[in-house]
Amino acid sequence: MDLQPVRIIEAVLFSSPQPVRISDMETQTQLSAATIRKALKDLTAEYESRETSLRVAKVGSGYALLLKDEYAPFGHAFAPKEIPDNILRTASWIAYHQPVLQSDLAHALGSKTYADVKELHSLGLIAMKKKGHSYVLSTTKRFPEYFGINGSSPAAIKKYLEERAKGN
Repeated sequence: MDLQPVRIIEAVLFSSPQPVRISDMETQTQLSAATIRKALKDLTAEYESRETSLRVAKVGSGYALLLKDEYAPFGHAFAPKEIPDNILRTASWIAYHQPVLQSDLAHALGSKTYADVKELHSLGLIAMKKKGHSYVLSTTKRFPEYFGINGSSPAAIKKYLEERAKGN
């Protein structure tokens, strides 16, 4: 059986819980980077041309198979929660206001955020840099990849959060 590169890349994106870099696809599939790029382009066009709830998206330095925004609420209702709401609230506050002092975060959201920060740091979603008796908190490169944000700058993340808050 001769497997099609586009179907192989589709299987990779479908199976991965996070964005996949071309170099990782190359290593795991033994396909060339040029073949993978063409497969991604063809797969993107295929999903755009048919009426489906899915899309191929460039997320940070990788690619992911995601739900289109208008279908996301239906999928989220059935998807297992990896991060509890209270920790997501803390993560979004840090992302929106970054860089932010941990002491300011605790003052704004309460002392439970110290545990939230510890969890977010252990997940690799935020960076902590000592400053006096507190820490300066900011998002890591993994943050936009994890949440499917196209762009890793604080401005891109803030724009994404503002659009989500408006319901766009």
